[in-house]
Amino acid sequence: MAEAIRNRYDFVILFDVENGNPNGDPDAGNMPRIDPETGLGLVTDVCLKRKIRNYVEIVREGEPGYGIYIRDSVPLNRSDARAYEYLGVTDVKKAKKDDPDLDRKIRDFMCRNFYDIRTFGAVMTTFVKAALNCGQVRGPVQLGFARSVDPIVPQEVTITRVAITTEADAERKGTEMGRKYIVPYGLYRAEGFVSANLARKTTGFSEDDLALLWQAIIHMFDEDRSAARGKMAVRELIVFRHSGELGDAPAYKLFDAVQVKKTVDVPRRYQDYEVTVDEASIPEGVTCTRMI
Repeated sequence: MAEAIRNRYDFVILFDVENGNPNGDPDAGNMPRIDPETGLGLVTDVCLKRKIRNYVEIVREGEPGYGIYIRDSVPLNRSDARAYEYLGVTDVKKAKKDDPDLDRKIRDFMCRNFYDIRTFGAVMTTFVKAALNCGQVRGPVQLGFARSVDPIVPQEVTITRVAITTEADAERKGTEMGRKYIVPYGLYRAEGFVSANLARKTTGFSEDDLALLWQAIIHMFDEDRSAARGKMAVRELIVFRHSGELGDAPAYKLFDAVQVKKTVDVPRRYQDYEVTVDEASIPEGVTCTRMI
């Protein structure tokens, strides 16, 4: 297994949506998520992680060490059972009594074989059998909610529906109406963190894993197209690399160096914004790379 990363990272992602719904809220009829106090749009961290997982699953499909633990319609306990099968454990209680280090071995197996556990961590207490679980892992990579730079104004668009469901609907011969919610344009900002300390102590997240993470973030919308989401793209990935494991500055100081300002009253494209990084405010020991 490759050596774990030795440097802390903080990063900023800027992505936009045009005529689409970046993250529907099931509690609000699947309307775009919004902060009711500010009118700013929201996209959850879970939504972004799902797209990263999907991209990694596509580009590293079948490769050892790059399995995806949290997958659509795949029971978690099926993956949990693999660790016990690999270690030859049939009687869990007896095995744990005979080997006090069994929990760590199980955790290490899961981290070694599943990229998303090695990256984001996981709660693996699904109990395939009595007392059988793979523990909990706090991953070195964490993302916050994405928030739009400016308030969004979700629009409800009426559409016609010709896909008739029943014979009774066909006899009525009327055109049915439907709805879809869109954001005409929105630029969103998400911030994230990579802990070299957790990578070294727990999951073994490596430089190769890190390179794949940046690749997945940059391309996470390219393989996730749908009519509902409209046109989405990652516009900027700004990465701050610290000189050591524990870092050289608080993350907020680095994030504050990234300024996004609109240049028109009503932005309708990415070019209506100006993105700057105040290099002079970045502390010594931290390097900044704009990867797009």
